[in-house]
Amino acid sequence: MHEAVFSFETPAAPFLYRALAPEAGEVAGSRSREAVALPDPETLVLSVQAEDVHALRAALNMWLRLINVADEVQEMIRHE
Repeated sequence: MHEAVFSFETPAAPFLYRALAPEAGEVAGSRSREAVALPDPETLVLSVQAEDVHALRAALNMWLRLINVADEVQEMIRHE
């Protein structure tokens, strides 16, 4: 099993957590599983586990892109 853990320090952590938490978990037939946590109001933690490095890379690409998009949307809303 391979694992990667990322910690994001941002005031937008609660928004990002609410946006991403419903997508986390284990999907039937998937070779990876993901979890997001909010250990404090300014920290979002992403944990990805996968059976092999190829599945880990694919899952990380998707999740890091999701976090980036959620953060960009939050910034757009904040500046309106």
